[in-house]
Amino acid sequence: MAEGLLKHVYGYKYEVYSGGIDPKEVSPLTWEVMAEIGIDISDQSSTDIKEYEGLEFDYVITLCDDGNCPVFLNGRKCIHHKFRDPKTYSSGSMKRIDIFRSIRDEIKEWIEKSFLNDFVEI
Repeated sequence: MAEGLLKHVYGYKYEVYSGGIDPKEVSPLTWEVMAEIGIDISDQSSTDIKEYEGLEFDYVITLCDDGNCPVFLNGRKCIHHKFRDPKTYSSGSMKRIDIFRSIRDEIKEWIEKSFLNDFVEI
């Protein structure tokens, strides 16, 4: 979600990559909640961060919530922000799609605020 949102909002300004330490198939619920706000991420796939070894980045942003975030030393500035993983998060009365929507909206709000002036940490 973060990759699609950042490309949509600031793709004209940033070249965006996304990867994980244990990439899994993109959830159909992710595609659905992104389509609801007019963002098509059907061309995105889950990528292993090993594919980016040796590349240098202006920003490396980790969004993990389980304490198992990758160490990626190829960024001039490394930033961490904790978001729940919608695939593993459960909330008694919330439907799974509502969990995905909630986390999508949290990420979208964070991106809009944080990247407004070439990344201002909030």
